[in-house]
Amino acid sequence: MLESKIKSINEKTHIVVLPEMFSTGFSMNSAELAEPMDGVTVRWMKRICKEKNIILTGSIIIKEENKFYNRLIWMQPDGNFGYYDKRHLFGLSLEHNYYAPGNKRLIATVNGWRINLQVCYDLRFPVWARQRPSLTDEQYAAEFDMLIYVANWPERRNHAWKSLLMARAIENQSYVVGVNRVGKDNKEINHSGDSMIIGPLGEVLYHKFNEEDIFTITLEKENLDKVRADLPFLKDGDHFSIINE
Repeated sequence: MLESKIKSINEKTHIVVLPEMFSTGFSMNSAELAEPMDGVTVRWMKRICKEKNIILTGSIIIKEENKFYNRLIWMQPDGNFGYYDKRHLFGLSLEHNYYAPGNKRLIATVNGWRINLQVCYDLRFPVWARQRPSLTDEQYAAEFDMLIYVANWPERRNHAWKSLLMARAIENQSYVVGVNRVGKDNKEINHSGDSMIIGPLGEVLYHKFNEEDIFTITLEKENLDKVRADLPFLKDGDHFSIINE
């Protein structure tokens, strides 16, 4: 089903974003559902990316060195990939009992864009997205140009989801893309989607509620650069980094 949807996308598309744990749904059954990095889903992503000449991203359940990870894969058309392991594990679902947390971010580069890749619950923790470790290096005034959040965020907390996506866009003066699942899970918890694309001033460029959708948008780097030049707020921010122990 996902394959047919992806193949229907405009051939000029560069990046396709899927939700959190797109192959299984959000599950604590990591021991049964996990795959190795050379497993069927990663191989499928490689094939689709090559066939469609796209970058494909979304998270899946991975087993590595006897640990389980909620791992976002950033798969490229040439078969090279990066990955990000979800750092903030959802305590209400006891996710920390079934998965190991990540300890490093992934900021991918595509055609001059820097894209910070995050997973679901990470959205509630803004310092993880935005670290400014240098007092002198100008690049940290704008460390990335876009944030992508893939999620399984329930409808009963969708006000927080929508509000936090807009907050991340405003505070980082960046585009934010939030892709969330739709429908009920096996615990009868409904997910309303509310997938959104937010501009660097917090403006909503796309929003889909309670309905599956395939949506393509072209984002303008010139608009982002103009916002940051006209309103140079980022240079006044605090400088800090997170130390993993």
